[in-house]
Amino acid sequence: MTVDYARYALEQASALLAVDSPTGYTDEAVNWIEKAFASLGFYVQHTNKGGVLVDLGGKGETNALFLQAHTDTLGAMVAEIKENGRLRLTPLGGMRAENAEAETLRVYTRCGKVFEGTYQLINASVHVNGEYADIKRSFDTMEVVLDEDVRKADDTRALGIEVGDIVSFDPRTRITSSGYIKSRFLDDKLSVGILLSFARWLRDTGKVPNRRVWVHITVYEEVGHGGAASVPSGVSESISVDMGCVGEGLQCTERQVSICAKDSGGPYNYVLVGKLIEAAKREGADYAVDVYPHYGSDVEATLCAGYDIRHGLIGAGVYASHGYERSHIDGVYNTLKLLKGYLEL
Repeated sequence: MTVDYARYALEQASALLAVDSPTGYTDEAVNWIEKAFASLGFYVQHTNKGGVLVDLGGKGETNALFLQAHTDTLGAMVAEIKENGRLRLTPLGGMRAENAEAETLRVYTRCGKVFEGTYQLINASVHVNGEYADIKRSFDTMEVVLDEDVRKADDTRALGIEVGDIVSFDPRTRITSSGYIKSRFLDDKLSVGILLSFARWLRDTGKVPNRRVWVHITVYEEVGHGGAASVPSGVSESISVDMGCVGEGLQCTERQVSICAKDSGGPYNYVLVGKLIEAAKREGADYAVDVYPHYGSDVEATLCAGYDIRHGLIGAGVYASHGYERSHIDGVYNTLKLLKGYLEL
């Protein structure tokens, strides 16, 4: 496994980040992902729920490994067209209003039109609003200012915008010369890029895994039920490949792969976590083991749905989660090395 595969993962993630896909509006991103895996020569299925199931091959039909990542992101939905023609939003997933202040966004209408706007505090001019600094940012105190000549609700409706339309925030993706990738929604499109790169490594090397390996790209992780279905028969272990948390009280950095021992849903499988640590050591992957205080993953939804599996969670370290996130090519590379090592245990 060379660092070229980490570069490929960043390239694929960057391309996918350019495709808006808030929870509930993921078809275009799913089509992109299906074509990307199919172009590598792997059999791809579209699930009824809207996700992607990929067969990476391998020996045997039992003790299969199920790798899960998600392409749905945080976003919003139009909740009200206000009398002044501006929009009140309701969040999709854990989107924070204060985090999106002054962000460019796109409104996707059911008639196929897309309109740009900005998410602003109501009465956003500092020179006019003397209480600007004191107002708590929330979905009730902020609004969408459309980049259209609208002055009343009827003007906005005449554009084709209605309650229930999807809103996506600009990811602002950047890859720096020092190896950092900055963007909204690295959670979890960076991991989709990692799994695409892992699939490419299998293809390039002609390696047939010692056990059957499946990839599941889910589309409802941000609202808690992404991994609750579509588990193939014979699966005994599932690993969520999601962002690794970086922050105060945690060991992981953006240049490492994180192995989660416990999150808000409880402990991950003790034996599987131990095997992940063993694999990281074997491959020389720079890793950290952490406990995440506010986190839930696809694989926990799989367990809650009643599947009898062992479960784990890994991911490249990501700073500023659910905000303007940042990771590094080293964290991606270490995640790929961990996947390779785990597969070969």
